[in-house]
Amino acid sequence: MVTVFQWTLGILIALSSLSSVVFSVRSRRQADARLRGLYAARMNVSMGLMLIFIALIQMFLFSGSTVRVIVGALFLLIGLFNLFAGVRNHAYFSRSS
Repeated sequence: MVTVFQWTLGILIALSSLSSVVFSVRSRRQADARLRGLYAARMNVSMGLMLIFIALIQMFLFSGSTVRVIVGALFLLIGLFNLFAGVRNHAYFSRSS
């Protein structure tokens, strides 16, 4: 069961990391400001999910040392902030014409 959880989180980290890179490249190459903002928002969502998945691995799959829990909590907070900012920015740029 732990192995399945570990593989699932590993695959999710790889997918969210890949999508973060793809949206970053698209955002930097886009001339239209609205599409650039949308791609940057999607990159933030992907990066937030990646950090949350890393935090879950840190907290649940390894021994509970104090440093590991603190690093996992920091990754979780930064990931939640990126997720929130990306969703907020995506809603803003989706509404703008």
